[in-house]
Amino acid sequence: MEKAVSWKKILIFAIAVCLFAGIIVKCNQFQKTPLASYKGQKYEKAVVTKIIKDNLAEDGSRYGTQKVLVKMTTGTYKGKEKQAINPSGTLFGADCKVGARIIVIVNKSGTNTGFTVYSQDRTMAIYGFVLIFAAVVCAIGGKKGVYAILSLVFAFACIIGIMFPMMYRGISPIVLTIIVAVLTTIVTLGLLGGYSSKTVSAILGTAIGVVIAAVAAMAFGKAAGITGYNVSDIEALNYVGQNTKIKIGELLFAGIIISALGAVMDVGMSIASTIQEIYETDKTLSMKRLFVSGINVGRDMMGTMTNTLIFAYVGGAMTTLVINYAYDLSYRQLANSYVIGIEIMQGLSGSLGVVLTVPITALIASFLAVRKK
Repeated sequence: MEKAVSWKKILIFAIAVCLFAGIIVKCNQFQKTPLASYKGQKYEKAVVTKIIKDNLAEDGSRYGTQKVLVKMTTGTYKGKEKQAINPSGTLFGADCKVGARIIVIVNKSGTNTGFTVYSQDRTMAIYGFVLIFAAVVCAIGGKKGVYAILSLVFAFACIIGIMFPMMYRGISPIVLTIIVAVLTTIVTLGLLGGYSSKTVSAILGTAIGVVIAAVAAMAFGKAAGITGYNVSDIEALNYVGQNTKIKIGELLFAGIIISALGAVMDVGMSIASTIQEIYETDKTLSMKRLFVSGINVGRDMMGTMTNTLIFAYVGGAMTTLVINYAYDLSYRQLANSYVIGIEIMQGLSGSLGVVLTVPITALIASFLAVRKK
């Protein structure tokens, strides 16, 4: 009997994966508008075999140029040694040493081919840390850890495979983000907690909390005169918006929704689980008593979760904040700048979503728990 149930679950999972993959394929069946010319340009892997000329500064910054001999390990010239120029700077190039693994830009124009060092090859470092992260989560979390990794993969697939392509086609980023947030919440909490009244409470509480964060951000933006066009990358975004159907003015608020999702989801699931456990311990408790218990637990979580969001936003804007501090800007100039306004809007709207998720989830979870009687 257990084997039959297991095979049934596997079959349902396989069908769901196939349907999800089909949706992603369908969403990506369109032609992108070329925003830049990459004709004759490819990025290939290589290994430095010799330093021919080194003009990099020796002051520790290692800025300047190098001429190096590299052995190509991918692409048309795989296995061949080629001379490459390394314009080492802050954002491009690399401090090349013999044996260093690098990425080379191969520029082909007619019969001429040029080789330029783009950066250090970071793919193995990225893959290594991803594997370590997955292994640690699975080792500590066991079965739940595996489900956590699967839900994370699903979330990234939704964002990259569905949300971005649909934004590109002109669908509202805010609407798309809310849909993806709700879908991700359903799958994540369903995998981790199973589909029960507890999960339903957490899903509804999280969905409402995320919507509250979005509404709060838009209300703050309206009151403070902040729009999605006041971000630092607006020149590049305007160019993208002029050549595609992406509604760039909504991207800022869509980002706030995604940023708040994790913390809101955590609070929603914690409150729902707590109320469920309390009810299982004493099924004579009233809805009001369960609600009060949920609020009491939620009060302890509010401080930590709001701090989590605020610290996350401060960390993301650390360089900007330090620059403003170093220039010793006046209070009025600083408080009324777009950068500070946006950071405050992000932090407070996300935190408001977290705080209001507590009573909303507590109310829903209490109602569903007592309703089972």
